[in-house]
Amino acid sequence: MSRWRDVKQGNAKEESTKVEDTDCLTSAPIGNRIKAFIVDMFMIMMPIMYVTTYLIMEGKEDFQGSEEARWLTALTYGLIVVLFWIIKGQTPGYKAYSITLVDNETKNKISIPKAILRYLIFIFSATTIILAILPFFRKDKKTIQDILTKTTVISEKK
Repeated sequence: MSRWRDVKQGNAKEESTKVEDTDCLTSAPIGNRIKAFIVDMFMIMMPIMYVTTYLIMEGKEDFQGSEEARWLTALTYGLIVVLFWIIKGQTPGYKAYSITLVDNETKNKISIPKAILRYLIFIFSATTIILAILPFFRKDKKTIQDILTKTTVISEKK
């Protein structure tokens, strides 16, 4: 560590204590990811909710009273999102904002177990405020599901 006087006079030597990964993936902006999530909720979740509420159940009162119906819609939404991640690497919302989900090691689409685990962690993190706002406090802007599954949501190259 250099002394302040050396730093001030420009005589300090550069000390590198940690190795930087030059091939590190940069996360897409948080705003784009939030907007993509909202698009996915309207394009995927809302039709599922409508079909479940009005075609399968007897109406909104039956849907609200049924814990199974709410879990069924969440699992159906999860299945569709997981399939999008595996097949295309993007959901409709990701496509709208030119972002893609990639595996950190392969820099390609994620595997089935990673996609399922990522969705399950997302469900858990959505129920806790601390985990939901985690990317706002991290320098790399990664969510807890990105950290635990070693994935990154990146902006597409144009």
